[in-house]
Amino acid sequence: METTTNFFNQIAQLQIIGDLHITIAKGAEDRLIVLVMLQNEECGDNAKHCIPPLNLRGTAEELDSGFFENITAPIESASGLMVDMEGYMKRLEDTKKQSAMEKEKDDKQKKEQEAKDKKFADAMVKADELEKEGKFREAWIKVPEIHEFPLKAEEIRRRKSELSAKFAPDLFGSTTETAKPEPSREALFPEYAYDSSDAQERETDEEFDAEDMENWEDENQEERY
Repeated sequence: METTTNFFNQIAQLQIIGDLHITIAKGAEDRLIVLVMLQNEECGDNAKHCIPPLNLRGTAEELDSGFFENITAPIESASGLMVDMEGYMKRLEDTKKQSAMEKEKDDKQKKEQEAKDKKFADAMVKADELEKEGKFREAWIKVPEIHEFPLKAEEIRRRKSELSAKFAPDLFGSTTETAKPEPSREALFPEYAYDSSDAQERETDEEFDAEDMENWEDENQEERY
């Protein structure tokens, strides 16, 4: 039997990606039933299973003359659809991965912020405790710095102002001291201490010594003359 067909050449010319499945069955009155289905295992979208197979019916002569004319456009469209679906699935997967990365990033930032908030809260609680103990300077130091918590700048300034108002304004350690009275001479030199009666006796003795000196000078002048 001589055949002149280019069936496989025409199959090769189809612009499709995947496996082409052709099922042929004999029907009534010498008619043929041909099912043509394209499968693409690379497509991960289960929606591909909703694409129905092509169903062709006719005599052998009819199928010889119109087979490729009837299957080319729909098969190529189905192939393109599954390629698009595969591309969509890949983009969807990439989106999921990106979403997971963003979620992980957000979770990390959230944990860091929670740790930072806890550090700030603990420091402020410690400052309150020191304030209650009357340790205002230590409490002022315990209040966090603004550069560490810029979003809490106003609260930090207010708290530091409240505490600084309760101790000397000099934050570098100097304090004002009350001047002490100068000690008395008796306190410095107890061996020279004397009471009021001693002072009176000493004044009396000094007066007597002055009179004796005057009398002695007068006597000497009289003897000289």
